[in-house]
Amino acid sequence: MPRINIPDDIVQPSIAAHTVLRNIEGQLGFIPNMFRILSNNTTVFEGLLGLIDSLSNGTISSSTRERIALAVAEINESNYCLAAHSFIGRNQNRLSQSEMIVNRRGSSLDAKAASAVEFAVTIAKQRGKTSKADFDAIRSAGYNDAEIIEIIALVSVNIFTNYLNETLDTDIDFPKAGKVVSA
Repeated sequence: MPRINIPDDIVQPSIAAHTVLRNIEGQLGFIPNMFRILSNNTTVFEGLLGLIDSLSNGTISSSTRERIALAVAEINESNYCLAAHSFIGRNQNRLSQSEMIVNRRGSSLDAKAASAVEFAVTIAKQRGKTSKADFDAIRSAGYNDAEIIEIIALVSVNIFTNYLNETLDTDIDFPKAGKVVSA
């Protein structure tokens, strides 16, 4: 049972938020509870939608964005976000079950994506305190300054949604993701 109200619908979103919501609804077939519960605060709701929309137009691929989301959700034990990103990873990004298990363990089967996921995991686990070696690794994988900043933003937005859903005990409206046994 969620700790605050989940509106049946989102009332009067801005034009920009309305467009993003309709895109989400078109992709998923519904507006997830996370967005409905977040709409209790228009400022945060529209800010998050704007950031999500901007990041969806970034240079990091949608499949790598999902890989990062899965890794960060696993670190934060966010059942809602694990369910959502497993669903999106499988149905929109065509990530295999084995890939998503590796993502949740903090890496990827794809070498370049592995560098991004591993860097994201370092950021999340070490709360932003990265080393020269961490930067050397991400740069040697071919990521530039703008992409590194984008990865940091992806970690941040995922930490926010993880904390939001865990704090508010948002009802999971995606198929639940199972536990991943450590390697």
